[in-house]
Amino acid sequence: MDEQTNTIKNGQKKILLVEDDDALANVYLTRLQAEGFDVRRVANGEDALASALSYHPDLVLLDVMMPKVSGFDVLDIIRNTPETANLKVIMLTALSQDSDKQRAESLGVDDYLVKSQVVIADVIDRIRHHLEL
Repeated sequence: MDEQTNTIKNGQKKILLVEDDDALANVYLTRLQAEGFDVRRVANGEDALASALSYHPDLVLLDVMMPKVSGFDVLDIIRNTPETANLKVIMLTALSQDSDKQRAESLGVDDYLVKSQVVIADVIDRIRHHLEL
């Protein structure tokens, strides 16, 4: 499979959705698919790291507070792994403290969105922005 085919399946950008809340994940999964994205959802940081390598997403939508491995640790590992270092990562989290945002930025996050401060359309807009769609 050539690189072009690997990145885009039927013209779809691939998004890895990392969210442990099933109800919220299903809302995002449904909306992202309706927007034309190829989406894979995982529920914890450990699976996120494995999927980042096997699924080759164009962008990761990453929760912070999760079982096994936190979103901060996932981001840190993604940025320090050559195969995933340039992945676009948007954190979508309940953590609204400046210190949390600063920590994410110091780890190299592309965008930091607080769940209580955005609606799903805002998240879609940020995804499109980072994928330059």
